[in-house]
Amino acid sequence: MLFREMMESTMNYFALLVISACFILCTSAKYHHHNQDKGKELKYLMEPLVYAEVTARRGQTAVLPCMMRLKPQQYRLKWTKIDPPSQGVENIVFITNGHADKQYGSLGPRASLLRAHDLDVSLCLTDLELKDDGSYRCELINGIEDESVTITLRIEGVVFPYQSHYGRYRFTFFEAQKACADQDATLASYKQLYRAWTEGLDWCNAGWLGDGTVNYPVLHPRPACGGDLLSGIRSYGPRHKTRDHYDAFCFTSTTKGSVFFIPGQLDFVEAEHACRREGAGLARTGQIFSSWKFQQLDRCDGGWLQDGSVRFPIINPRERCGGIAEPGVRSFGYPSKSLRLYGAYCYR
Repeated sequence: MLFREMMESTMNYFALLVISACFILCTSAKYHHHNQDKGKELKYLMEPLVYAEVTARRGQTAVLPCMMRLKPQQYRLKWTKIDPPSQGVENIVFITNGHADKQYGSLGPRASLLRAHDLDVSLCLTDLELKDDGSYRCELINGIEDESVTITLRIEGVVFPYQSHYGRYRFTFFEAQKACADQDATLASYKQLYRAWTEGLDWCNAGWLGDGTVNYPVLHPRPACGGDLLSGIRSYGPRHKTRDHYDAFCFTSTTKGSVFFIPGQLDFVEAEHACRREGAGLARTGQIFSSWKFQQLDRCDGGWLQDGSVRFPIINPRERCGGIAEPGVRSFGYPSKSLRLYGAYCYR
């Protein structure tokens, strides 16, 4: 009995040490984040400790918080999109001096200040687009005492691997960009791919990302997929954008419309006509992934899509529907368009 009490006391002591160490490490990390840009306490702006990341979906409105502690007599307040970085000039979104406002770039027409009160300089972005994802800087320019805070806007969405109808590894970087855009998507960022991996994405073909690097996510390491190494994001690093060829990892979010299925044994042209009769068009790959992710589209029937591929979305896996245990959008590849075997997935 005494031995058991001594063991429990020892275990509790070590547990307390571990908790204390974690608290110290977490506190240090938080403090470092607060001071990493300027190395000094903010005087005019408040650090957004609670809402440093804002999450929204395509088409929604997002507010990126930025508050002043006190207002200088003369100042300029500038909002800039800093990640991913734009090529060439600084990607300024909005500038104000408290009396006059000026909007800049493609984001400008959708940008305004919230101004919920006199010290509120939060940025309001309407009708969000996929490319709005990234980090933004709220910068108060006041001569010597310039200071800034950074807010991340995360567009909630889904990453999907995409391959040319000619086969594996056929896209240059710019062809991959266009391929994703054609499917109502954009090339995914590394952060988006990483989040998709944490949510279960396991794919053995390497694909382009928006920063020009080539990666692939492995959840279950296996000899046929880069060797029996640890799970994670395998990276080839930056590749030549016109000479090297890979697949693509695309990213999409919610859509204004929805996808529905028309049953039948249709060839590709017949599927197009069937959708048109319903006032719709064949769905794009990004649209069926979006409907699967956000509208819980679940259908055990292969159907034509706009790019000539045949796919079907599964929310609740079952034995006679693809035979795979995980939910997802299954693909039959790009069969001959003359085959009369499939229905049609339409979008309107």
